[in-house]
Amino acid sequence: MQIASHVEELQRQLAAAAAAGGSDTAELAARLAAALEPAARLAILEALSEAAGEITRELAPGSVDVRLRGREVDFIVSRPAPVAQPAPNPSGPVAVAAPQAAASVDDADDATARTTLRLPDSLKVRAEAAAASEGVSLNAWLVRAVTTSLDPPAGAAAAGSSYTGWVR
Repeated sequence: MQIASHVEELQRQLAAAAAAGGSDTAELAARLAAALEPAARLAILEALSEAAGEITRELAPGSVDVRLRGREVDFIVSRPAPVAQPAPNPSGPVAVAAPQAAASVDDADDATARTTLRLPDSLKVRAEAAAASEGVSLNAWLVRAVTTSLDPPAGAAAAGSSYTGWVR
């Protein structure tokens, strides 16, 4: 991503605002625009870094990093490695778990909405622990839980079903 165009637009806006004040003001604005260029680049880079940090918190355990190469900004997206399933133990019983739900909603283009949710303290603590054990934010964990409840994964057992027995 090139931020030069954004810095140049800021300089143009400063020159346009100073043009109303006469030639002395325009000259001063031109000198200020040149002097402020490094500060503007740094401010843009800091804003992008904060945005990447917020995105990383929602993607955990994945991450988004911002890297500066020369005068260009690069975004590095790291996806989490797939979790290896443990090999079954042939000498004893094996627990069978229902498949995990998809972590994202089908329509990624949906706008987000803020909802206030009041939970008993004990339930909130349990939800926070579950989110932490999966390495995601509480918000991401709750979105996944609601999505799973509303759109159970294909092949998942119906509510109230149970399985008993041995697996080989």
